[in-house]
Order: sequence, then C-alpha cells, then structure tokens
Amino acid sequence: MSTATAYPSEADAVLFDADDLERRLAAGEPAVRVFRDARQHGDAILKGRFREGAPARILVPLRAWLVDQLLQRAWDRIMDAGCAGIALVAVGGYGRGELHPGSDIDLMLLLDDAGLAGRDQCIEAFITFLWDIGLEVGHSVRTLADCVAESEHDITVATNLMESRLLKGPEPLYRAMREATGPQQVWPSRTFFEAKWQEQLQRHAKYHDTAYNLEPNIKESPGGLRDIHMVGWVAKRHFGAETLHDLVDQGFLTEQEHDDLIQGQNLLWDIRFALHTLADRREDRLLFDHQATLARQFGYTDQEHALGVEQFMQRYFRTVMELSRLNEMLLQLYQEVILYADDREPPQLINKRFQSRKGFIEVTHPNVFRRYPFALLEVFLLLQQYPGLKGVRASTIRLIRSHRHLINDRFRADLRCRSLFMEILRQPRGITHELRRMHRYGLLGRYIPAFGAITGRMQYDLFHVYTVDSHTMFVVRNLRRFALPEHADELPFCHTIMQRLPKPELLLLAALFHDIAKGRGGDHSELGAEDAFHFCQDHGLSQYDSRLVAWLVRHHLLLSMTAQRKDISDPDVINEFADRIGDRTRLDYLYLLTVADIRATNPSLWNSWKDALLLELYTVTKRALRRGLEHPIDNDELVRETQTQARRRLKVKGLHHMTVKSVWRHFTADYFLRYSAEEIAWHTEAIASSRTGDLPLVLLDGHGSRGGTEVFLYTTDKDHVFALTVYAMDQLNLNIQDARIITTRNGYTLDSYLVLEDDGEPVQDPRRKEEITRRLREALSQDRLTVPTRRPVPRKVQHFNVDTRISFVQDPGNERTVLELITADRPGLLARVGYTFARCGVRLQNAKIATIGAKAEDVFFITGQDNQPLRDQQQFDAIRHTLIELLDEDQDLAEQATGL
Repeated sequence: MSTATAYPSEADAVLFDADDLERRLAAGEPAVRVFRDARQHGDAILKGRFREGAPARILVPLRAWLVDQLLQRAWDRIMDAGCAGIALVAVGGYGRGELHPGSDIDLMLLLDDAGLAGRDQCIEAFITFLWDIGLEVGHSVRTLADCVAESEHDITVATNLMESRLLKGPEPLYRAMREATGPQQVWPSRTFFEAKWQEQLQRHAKYHDTAYNLEPNIKESPGGLRDIHMVGWVAKRHFGAETLHDLVDQGFLTEQEHDDLIQGQNLLWDIRFALHTLADRREDRLLFDHQATLARQFGYTDQEHALGVEQFMQRYFRTVMELSRLNEMLLQLYQEVILYADDREPPQLINKRFQSRKGFIEVTHPNVFRRYPFALLEVFLLLQQYPGLKGVRASTIRLIRSHRHLINDRFRADLRCRSLFMEILRQPRGITHELRRMHRYGLLGRYIPAFGAITGRMQYDLFHVYTVDSHTMFVVRNLRRFALPEHADELPFCHTIMQRLPKPELLLLAALFHDIAKGRGGDHSELGAEDAFHFCQDHGLSQYDSRLVAWLVRHHLLLSMTAQRKDISDPDVINEFADRIGDRTRLDYLYLLTVADIRATNPSLWNSWKDALLLELYTVTKRALRRGLEHPIDNDELVRETQTQARRRLKVKGLHHMTVKSVWRHFTADYFLRYSAEEIAWHTEAIASSRTGDLPLVLLDGHGSRGGTEVFLYTTDKDHVFALTVYAMDQLNLNIQDARIITTRNGYTLDSYLVLEDDGEPVQDPRRKEEITRRLREALSQDRLTVPTRRPVPRKVQHFNVDTRISFVQDPGNERTVLELITADRPGLLARVGYTFARCGVRLQNAKIATIGAKAEDVFFITGQDNQPLRDQQQFDAIRHTLIELLDEDQDLAEQATGL
C-alpha cells in the first residue's frame, strides 16, 4: 500500500540530470563512475534538504524515484536483446515507493517461460553493476511458477509481491504474476489476516510487548512502522485499498484517525531518515549512541526537570503509543469483518449499557458514554467479570477514545466512578490486563492525571530500561503474578506472603503511585506519597490504609537501598531498619513491592544474589520485629546463638568440640556477626582439615545460601590480599557482588566474596571452578602488585557521563571509616579500587557493591594497617587522588571510543 507523497515536478531536474549522465557516457567515461556520481549527487541533495528542514515524507519517495532512474537506465545499458522476457520488479518497501537513505533496495527479476537458461550472465552483470555504483541491493530471480510456489510457502514473499511495482520489462508478464499470487489464488484474505496477526503477535512478544524499551526499534517494536505496514497489507489484500486514506472511504478510519496515523508515520519517517543519515547506513534502533544527537537535531534543549533527550524520547513514545491504539482498533475491525463476517448470532445482553457480540463487548447504544459517563470504567470491570469475552469491539473502542474528554474533575469526583476503579483493583482476575487496556485507550492517564504526565517519560540512564508508565505496568504485573497459583513456582516465597496480605489492592495502589512524581523536580517518593494519600482518601479508604499506601510510596526504595548499601550483618543497622519499618505488615508489603519493582526496572538486574540479599534482610528484620523494638538485637547474644547453631552442625559432621575451639580461638566477634551458622561450619571444617602447606585455602560454594557463588579465602594476613584477589577475579571475568573481609587475632584473614558470571548466573561448571581456585591460589601466592590493565568500556556505558564522587565518613560503632564511591561503572573497577587501597596502605574490612545502570555506587568499610579508622586528611587526599587518576584513564579511553 502506497503512503508516499507525489514527487515534486522539479525533482528530475535537481536530483537526477539525465542529459548530463548521457553526455558523460557518450564521452567515454566509465559507466560505474558516472552512475555512482549520479547516485551520490542525488543522495547528497536529499540529505542536504533534510538538514535544511525538508520532511522525510517528501524525501523518502524522492529517493525511491532517484533509484528508479538509475535502475531503469542501467537496465537499458546492460540487458541486451538476449535477455528479453525478463521483468525488473521493485518489491517490499521499495515497491511501495519508500526508500530511506540506508534502506535495502529489494528487487525481483521475473523470468518468462524460457527460464534462466542463457540469461544468467546478463543478470549477474546487472546486479554486479548495481553493487559497484553503491546501491544496497537485495534481489531474487524467479519464474512465474517460482513466485506462486514461494508465495504459498512464505507469507512474507506473498506480501512483498503484493506491494510490487514494475520498473522495466514486459507488462503482461508482470500482470500475470500479480494475478497468480493474488488473493484469489494464494493466501485468501481471511488466511492472510490470521497469519499476519500471528506474525505481529510474535514480533511484539520479541520486544516484551512494549514499545517503551529505552533503545527501541522504530520499525519492529510495537507501535512502530511495521504496525502501520500491517494495517496497509490487510487493507490491500481484503479491500484492494491503494492508500491508507481508502480506509476512511471504507468507514474503517475517521478523518481525524487517518490524520493521527499519518502524523505518527511522518514522525517515525523523520527519525528513521535522521538515523540512517547519522549512522551512514541502515539503522532502525534508537540507540543511546544517537539519541542525544537526534534530540538536538530535532530542536530539543535541556530544561530544569527534563533533559532534551528525555523530551525527544517522550514525544517518540507517546507517538508510538497512539499508533499502537490505532493498530489495535483497526485490527479489531478487520477481525470482525474478515473472521466473523458469517457469525449471525444475535448479541447477548450483559446489562442495559453493554452486550456481547461475537464474543466482544460493545455498547447497546452509541450514546451510552454520553448518558452514563461512569460506563467508561464499567466496561473494564465487565471484561474482568466475564472471562469469556475476547475483547472490546472496535466501534466501542472508537467511542471510548472519542469520549475520553468526559473524564474530568466532575467524573473523578463521582462516587460511582471511584467505586468502579477500586472494584477493578479488587477483582481476582484480569487486573493487569485491564489496567493496561485502560492505559492503551488513554483512560488511565485521564483518571489519574499525574499518571498521564509520566506516560512515555524516559530516564536517560541504563538502570531504567522502560519508560516510567511502562515500568509501572510491569510492577503491577509482577505483583499480580505473586498472587496467581499458576505462577507460584516463579517466586514461591513471594507467593506465600501475598496469600496472607489482608488487602492486596493497597499494594497495587502503591505500585501505581510509586514513581508517579518522576520528572516534577524534588523527591519523587515524597511527592508521590502525597498524591497517593489524597487519592486513597478520595476513594473511601480508611486513614490507616491511606497512610499505609503513602508510606509504601515514600519508602519504596528503603529496603533495596538498605540491603545493597549497608552492612546488614551489623545488628545496629538491622535495629535501625526495623525501627523504620515498624511492624510485620509493612515489612510484607514493602518486601513484595521491592521485588516487583526491581524485576520491572531492568530484566538484567534481578539475579539469585539479589533475591537472597533481600530475603536475608527480610528475615533478620522480621526476627527483630518479633523480639519487639523495645528489645533490640544484642551483639553478644547474637554471637552466642550463631556459635551454638554452628557447633550443632559441626558435631553432626564429626568435628570434635576441642578442634572447633582451637579454630575459633583467634576469631573476632565480628566474624560471628557477619556469617551465618551454616557458613561458619563450612569454613571451620575446611580450616580444621587444612595444613600449613595448603595455604592459601580457596573454597567455592559449599552452601549456596547467598544466591551466587561464594568464594572463601583463608590465608596469612599480608599487604595487598584484597588487591591481588579482585585483580585475579577481574581477569577471570567474574562480577563481584559482595565482599567481607575479617582479620583474625593471630595474623590470618578470612575473606569472602560473592561472585556471578557475566550472564548473572552463579558458577556452575566444575572445570570453571577448578580454574578459579587455581588462579586465585596463584595470585595470592605472590606479593607483586600489578597495575590493573585498561579494558574497553561497553558501548552503552560510554554515552553516560557520571561524575566521580568520593566521600569519607566515620563509623565509630564499628571502629572503621566508610568510603563511598560513585562513578561510571566499567570493567575492572574493583581492581582499581584494590590497587588504590594497596598503594595507600588501606585495609578493607567490608564492601557493598551496587551497580545502577551505568553508575557504580560502592561502599567500602576501611581501616589503616593498624585496623583503626583513618583520621589523617592527607591519607584521605592520597586515596582520592590515586583513585581519580586511575579512573580518569578509563574516562579518556571511553571518550576516545566515542570520538568525544
């Protein structure tokens, strides 16, 4: 289906000078040079016009026209009389008359009954010539029979031929091909529609059913150009439509909807044209590499609360959301006309406002929403309550969209509307599905205006890989999966907690509001909590429930930040955290919200270590709450309890109590506070059975309770142990998630690291474990400290500037200094930190490693060589200077890679 704009009359004189081409050829200039010059001249003019502000809707068909001229003249020069009976056919996007600067030029050489015999050389010469002049050509050579056979076998071939244009050759042959591959012969419109719909569903699933991934594919993602193509293909196959405006004449689109569709396509064409020009090749992904440059090119500048790139991407995301809505409505219309045309069953009445027709809900009268505005929400509740319904009829979708303006302050104050919204959240099934449908139809952002403000809003970082609204919908989905029996095996503990929540709808409200204030400036948690409280009050919730929802929104980052940035083996940290939580009910709600939030932020963030870390904090906090906040955990009591449990385990293993006492006599209380009884038993058994010659002792796994691969090191305490260890792990491509360093009273060190492979999984392969053990023993057996090597910075990370910040605070309760490092994440970061500590005479006692997108936020608990806190400002300055010097080398390398 053509959507192209007609060529301006002066195009041939400006883009392509046929007289000049013929003159140069007649003068004996090489044909390849002449044609290449003509192509480059035309492409340069098109790109120049684009930079000057000409829209892609004019330039895209002009480039197709330019290529037409080159191909037709090349054909006339190369295809001699012996090659008669071949038709040159443009197919696919080129067949539609659409060519972006980097798009493939898809051609088919259609052979008559004589076939290929004796004509392969001229075909090869023609295609070679096209490549030589710089045209990116994809081609096929087929007979009429081939076209029929391949069309029957592959719907993509049938689709490409349906959009074909004859460029050169016998027209009767081309017409015969169109007839033989038309809907009367292969892929009748019903079968074609069903196949194309499945194709779209599979394509959308590949992109997680969201257009809002922060590096979207503007062609293939939901709401992208392919969705517009889908609409056109079905219209062409079933109705014989030639343009999208023909759908207005057929009654499938209103003029306004057609305008929305074309405006959306025009924006995507402008972005795609710019992408191809910027990358100097075909590039349909809006990569971070290009987003900021495109934002500037499209006139966006940084504002107080939004970067220019965020504004540009929000416009893109809102556009594809509207295109997704139109795509859904049109496909629903097609479904009714094509698949259910023969269904004559009368509609089934649901209530006086709605009925079911052919399995789809529809209004009983076109004026339903005008007379009963609350029905704009009722329709979604009915879809939940009648699971046999397959969806909403397209005519009703259009009515919903056209009556969205009725959702105003009066509507939001209507008790019926408030009750309906809360009923939707309290249903046993379909909550996620219907909230998403409300969002797609544009109602959710109208009912909750603050939600409308975050629609399509992106955050320009690597941590949040979805737009805020899409992320919020994923959080709701994750919470609902915790509740459903069919998903109980996914996260069994979350499922168990969810079953005992008194009011799950409060958790869903917290999910809807937890990020709703992003982009306003100020603390989004505080602002969102205020919004949530007022919304709950307006919807009839009690003071207690309203405060709980607001508290969850205000503190939705508390659990994850405590687990990842504080030493949760420290009883004082747990007592303080438990005091902020207050009671077990809040802990349950917050734990579920935190897990759902992390899993919806970035698919790569959730791993077994993070699962175990949050569970550990939940468990020890629950224990503290059970004791009562007036009876905080006592260090000595916790040490005695842990030792007792460890002795029981060691007794079962056959270890004599005097042997255990001998191993433990030099261990500090800190050791028994930081490790579980299971871990201590594992360490003790290995140390007791080791000999002096076995050192350094390197153990892997053993218990696996912390969600990763535990690497335990026992060796004599000497300088550079941490630096040597993390450097070796860096060379092994292990990602360190956590580090605990304990020094014994008799000059040994007990070091524990939690590591994951690059794919986020624990180390599984026995040979890999042997390699790690061997390399670590080798590293710790030497005293030579190696300057960490510079490694390439990943592509995505290179495009985010993170200022390095280093701060020091004292932790007098534990007699240590806390160093907080915020910097750009990069390979080998910890190796640089370890090297710095070694050079500056610093001992590491504990570490919390947290990577948030492109940013590392690591906390190190350090002392001097005397195991006392650092006090000297000169030592602080030396650490800061050395670390920044090493990190600046990485920054220089990253800037060289990006050409900054």
